[in-house]
Amino acid sequence: MEAGTVAPAAASTGSKTIADLVALAAERHGAVEAQRYKRDGEWHSVSYEELGRTVSEIARGLIDLGIEPGDRVSLLCSTRPDWTTCDFAISSAGAVVVPIYPTNSPGECEWVAGNSESVAIICEDASQVAKIVEVRGNLPELRDVVVVDPSGDVGDAIPLDDLRERGRARDEAELRARAEAVKPDDTYTIIYTSGTTGPPKGCVLSHRNYRQVVNMCEEEGVVEARDVVYLFLPLAHAYALLIQLLAIDLGSSIAYWGGDPKTIVPELMEVHPTYLPSVPRIFEKIYTLVTSNGDAEQIKGAVGVGLKVRALQAAGQEVPAELQAHYDAADEALFKNVRNVFGGRLKQANTGAAPIAKEILEFFYASGVPVMEGYGMTETATVATTSTVERHRLGSVGSPLPGCEVKIADDGEVLIKGPNIFGGYYKNDDASFGTIVDGWLHTGDLGSLDEDGFLFITGRKKDIIITAGGKNLTPANIENDLKQSRWISQAVMYGDRRPYPVALITLDPEEIVHFAKEHGLSDDPAALAEDPKVHELIQGILDEANKKYAQVEQVKKFVILDHDLSQETGELTPTLKVKRNVVNEKYADLFEKLYSG
Repeated sequence: MEAGTVAPAAASTGSKTIADLVALAAERHGAVEAQRYKRDGEWHSVSYEELGRTVSEIARGLIDLGIEPGDRVSLLCSTRPDWTTCDFAISSAGAVVVPIYPTNSPGECEWVAGNSESVAIICEDASQVAKIVEVRGNLPELRDVVVVDPSGDVGDAIPLDDLRERGRARDEAELRARAEAVKPDDTYTIIYTSGTTGPPKGCVLSHRNYRQVVNMCEEEGVVEARDVVYLFLPLAHAYALLIQLLAIDLGSSIAYWGGDPKTIVPELMEVHPTYLPSVPRIFEKIYTLVTSNGDAEQIKGAVGVGLKVRALQAAGQEVPAELQAHYDAADEALFKNVRNVFGGRLKQANTGAAPIAKEILEFFYASGVPVMEGYGMTETATVATTSTVERHRLGSVGSPLPGCEVKIADDGEVLIKGPNIFGGYYKNDDASFGTIVDGWLHTGDLGSLDEDGFLFITGRKKDIIITAGGKNLTPANIENDLKQSRWISQAVMYGDRRPYPVALITLDPEEIVHFAKEHGLSDDPAALAEDPKVHELIQGILDEANKKYAQVEQVKKFVILDHDLSQETGELTPTLKVKRNVVNEKYADLFEKLYSG
């Protein structure tokens, strides 16, 4: 399918590749706000004209640096306006963007930059430059290091402002020629999977892949023109990248977070976004925030009322007066506060990258904050199925995007076909997942399709636990149930080839201190992990969760870790998914004690 055959939204730039997208956006959207960022306690605005000018200067600076079409340029930076300008500049110059997570270790940075044969790397600041300096001797292809913020010790790294100055001296026609020469099947980006198993693999994604998936999402109305998008997800991840492309193509505004996870909710209330892309962990945290002090039965009743009212409204039917009165009371006591946490204007949020409990989706939907699930992977240029407020089934990850096909293999594996399927792994023929047979991508995920084409993900093939008795268990189900508790941060089920499943639990560090204070306990995490009162608390939560499952599926024992899982310790991916193999290996002794004890 050629780019452009799917009718784009009226506001779209109509670009043929990602290389010409930002220049067209600057022409089309002009003085409209493109970016919003916080500095010194104040929000600042950047127009599309300014965005286009900045991208052009950086791109021409890269050309002056000797970057040739097809060269790989790594981008090691957190989610901020400079990530976006550098990303589009690399593409405009005809080069290939290679994102690196800012949380990566020097060794991980070396792997991505080295495996991709990057000739240049753009670093955010001195701390990121230091990582590259440490491993530069192992990167023979690397010629230049550019730094966005040159304060501190950045060695011989070229300040981004100096690169822009060099770019201003070059003819804009040279850049236009570069961008126009890029073809849809040229490589746009090589995104290295966050690696829940083994070393990251570089997914080769073309301009056609991403332009097509942008078209598909626009046809579904995922993001709309003039939306305000609050973005905190790592732009090195395919999910955030797609949202960036959609927003810029349609003339929407991206409000970038300030960089501190604790300020996400306050910033939502300041920005008043209309669209929020996120991962389940954030919705789980907000759910805990707004429900922790309420009566569980009252909240359950309010959600039931809210779901009935929303269903009638969606069907265009009149809401009975008595039901409306109950809803109005619930709205005054709870729902309006939930909407205010998100800034009060949110039309839609999307969640992806990991499973989320249906109960949490129902709570937010009843509250007037529709959190819609989507599904995809880096290998599908981010997404293959999505849900909208107009067409969804809570608990489903949605239906296939226009032009995308989904089917279920005989063993339950989800297979996907479409113009968004990647071109393979860079310098890697490993087919442990991501195998393409007759155009169908084998995802490694297990699922089912209902009669209306909605996809339900039931697990991941490699995550399935088979007990010693031969019972197949899906860990995500009970893990999600446990994580709904305000006291629990992470829950990891274990039990492959064991007589019964057990779990590793981590306490929510922000919430458990309240429990400790109420019961006169120490607030030391190590002490709380061993405290009998805390064990009694977690046992009660586990007992409630176990009631939903057959005897063989129930978690029989648990251990509480004295710290939370994190990216820094290698237990979580940048989108906060648990690296199950890392946890299983790292805490093997704790799991063994649960069985031997």
